[in-house]
Amino acid sequence: MLELQNIFPEIFLTLLLLFLLVFGVFLKDPFTLIKKITISGMLVCIPLVYLNFDNQILIFDKNYSINIFSNLLKIIILLSCIFCLVFTGQYLKRINLEKFEYMILILSSTIGMFVMVSANNLIGLYLGIELQSLSLYVLSSIDRKSLKSSESGVKYFVLGALSSGLFLYGCSLIYGFTGSANYLIINENFSIDNLGLIFGLVFIIVGLAFKISAVPFHMWTPDVYEGSPTSVTAFFALAPKVAGIGAFIQILFVAFNEAFVEWKSIIIFISVASMLLGSVAAIGQSNIKRLMAYSSIGHMGYALAGVATGVTVGISATLTYIFIYVIMNISAFTCILFFSRHKVYSEDIRDLGGLSKNHPIIAACFCLILFSLAGIPPLAGFFAKFYIFKAVIESEMYILAIIGLLSTVVSAFYYLRVIKIMYFEEEKEKFDEISGLGMKLSLAITSFLILFYFISPSYLLNLTDIASKVFN
Repeated sequence: MLELQNIFPEIFLTLLLLFLLVFGVFLKDPFTLIKKITISGMLVCIPLVYLNFDNQILIFDKNYSINIFSNLLKIIILLSCIFCLVFTGQYLKRINLEKFEYMILILSSTIGMFVMVSANNLIGLYLGIELQSLSLYVLSSIDRKSLKSSESGVKYFVLGALSSGLFLYGCSLIYGFTGSANYLIINENFSIDNLGLIFGLVFIIVGLAFKISAVPFHMWTPDVYEGSPTSVTAFFALAPKVAGIGAFIQILFVAFNEAFVEWKSIIIFISVASMLLGSVAAIGQSNIKRLMAYSSIGHMGYALAGVATGVTVGISATLTYIFIYVIMNISAFTCILFFSRHKVYSEDIRDLGGLSKNHPIIAACFCLILFSLAGIPPLAGFFAKFYIFKAVIESEMYILAIIGLLSTVVSAFYYLRVIKIMYFEEEKEKFDEISGLGMKLSLAITSFLILFYFISPSYLLNLTDIASKVFN
C-alpha cells in the first residue's frame, strides 16, 4: 500500500481515463463536458505530483523511481497537455472533430509519458513508450475525412513500429549480457569491453532518438506534422518531447553511466546532425507546420547538447531548455490556430502577408515568439540557448558549441523570413475573428512568460539544478 501511495498521479489518471471512457458513451454530446473534466483532472493531478516533490525513492523492487527530476518532468507534461487542450478546443469545433476519444487518447499517452520518465527498468520504459506511441498513432490519423491525416498516421505507425523493434532488440541484448533489465544492476554489470552491450546501447539510443525526432531518425516528423490535424501537431511538439528527453537522461545517467565515453560521441553526433539539419532544411519550407517540424528537430539537437556534457550542469541546462521550448511552442501553435479564412486554416507562410496591418496583436505576439525561437535576447529563448552553450563550453566541448552557434545564426533566417512576410509583404484578406477564450488566454500567458522571463531567470534554473542533482 505504501508503494501505491507514491504513484497516486498515475493511478488517478488511469481511473479518470476509465471513468471517462465509460461515461462518454452515455452522453449525447460528450466532447465539451469530457474536455472540461479532463482539464480539471490534470489540474488536480499537479498537486498530487508535487506532494512527492522532495522525495527520492525507488519502489516496486527498485524498478520505478520517484524523485524531483521525474516529478518536475511530469508537471511539465501535465501543463503541456492542459494548455494543448485549452487552446485547441475552438479549432476542433471548427473542423468538426469533436470526438471525446480525443481526450481519452491524450490521457492515455500522458500515463505512458509518466511511466517513461519514472521507469527504472527497460521493460517499464518499453511499456511507457508503447502506451504513449499507440495513442499518438491514433491521434495523428483521427481526422478520417482527411487523406493527409490517414497517410500521416500510417507513416508514423510503420516507422514507429520499426523504431520500437530496434529499441526492444537493444533491450534484449542488454538483458542477455547483464542478466537484468533494472537500470542499477545494468550499471553494475556493464563492461565497455563487451561488444554486445555496446550494440545494445546503440539500439536503445536509436529507439529513443526516433521518439524525439532527432537526426537521422527524424524522417517521419515533417510529413506527420503536416498531415495531422494542427491540434495533434501541437501536442506532438510538446509533451512527447519532454518525456523523450526525460527517458534519455534517466537511462543514460543511471543505466549506462559507466559507458559515458561510448555514448557521449553518439549523442554529440545526433545533436550536431539535428542542429544542422533543423537549421538548413527549414529554409526552403513554405508550409508553417513543416517549418515547425524542422524547428523542433533543431531544438532537440540543442537539448541533447546539454545531455552530451555528462554533468549535472548540462542536465540542468537541458531541463531549463525543454521547459522554455514547451512555452514557446504552446505560444507558436496558438498563433498558428488563429490563421483561418472562412473556416479554412492557412498553412502557407505566404498567406501571412500584411498580418501586422489586419491583426496587429497576433502579428506582434507571433513576432515575439519567432524572435525567441531564434534565440534573440532578452527573450526566454535566448536564455535557454545561453545555458546550453555555457554548459557545453564549461565541459570544453568547443566544436559542439561553435556548431550550435552557427546553426542558431542560420536558423534565424527562416524565422526572420516569416516576420518579413507579416510586416513587409502585400496585405492579404483578413483572417477570421476568433472568439475562443482559451486561445487568447494561452497566447497571453505564454507571451508574457517569454517576454518577461529575463526579470527572474534564476528561479527556473535553481529548480532544474536541484532536479539534476539526482544524478550526482
